[in-house]
Amino acid sequence: MSTNLAEDESLKCCAACGIAEADENEKILTECNACKSVRCCSDKSQKEHLPEREQTCEKERAANNELLHSDEILFQQPESSYLGDCPICFLPQPNDPQKTSMMPCCCKIICKGCKYANMLREVKGSLQLKCLFCRQPTTPKTNEEVTLSLIKRAEADDPVATCQVGLRRFKEGNYSSALELWTKAAEMGDAESHNLLSYLYGEGKGVEKDEEKQIY
Repeated sequence: MSTNLAEDESLKCCAACGIAEADENEKILTECNACKSVRCCSDKSQKEHLPEREQTCEKERAANNELLHSDEILFQQPESSYLGDCPICFLPQPNDPQKTSMMPCCCKIICKGCKYANMLREVKGSLQLKCLFCRQPTTPKTNEEVTLSLIKRAEADDPVATCQVGLRRFKEGNYSSALELWTKAAEMGDAESHNLLSYLYGEGKGVEKDEEKQIY
């Protein structure tokens, strides 16, 4: 951490006395042993700075501990998911669909973490909004545009798009079309379509009930 502190222009002065590093006295600053967030020129300066920054130091220590805990949680995640990995960060996709987003332009499923990080980057840099994966400058905005984009991708045998078009047909009550589309997507290896087909066979929607196919 001391390397990062040294690179920060705001931390090139002693937190207590304000003397600059490499001053005429050639003071070498070291990070505070208590908070690890500021730099001091001596042990005496560290003791002087602590009363002024006691609450701040405590908050920064807590933030550092939380960050370390987040890293521990991150690397405790399962090594794989039936949904595959996020194509941006290559971490296993969460099973909760609310934590992922499908890009309608290329039908790639992106984790919400990557989508949020990219959004911050684009907003802070006043950049043009683009798809994280295919970098298209614009993505469909209305439901009609999204559906047309998905249909086009489905016609090109994209399994994710085929599954999504099937979902739209299912919501319209067109169960037989949903069955056909999900069957096609499942044959192309889409795991979600396998799950949805199981529901159709279990409920008998668009097809006769079949317990064996539901389990299969």
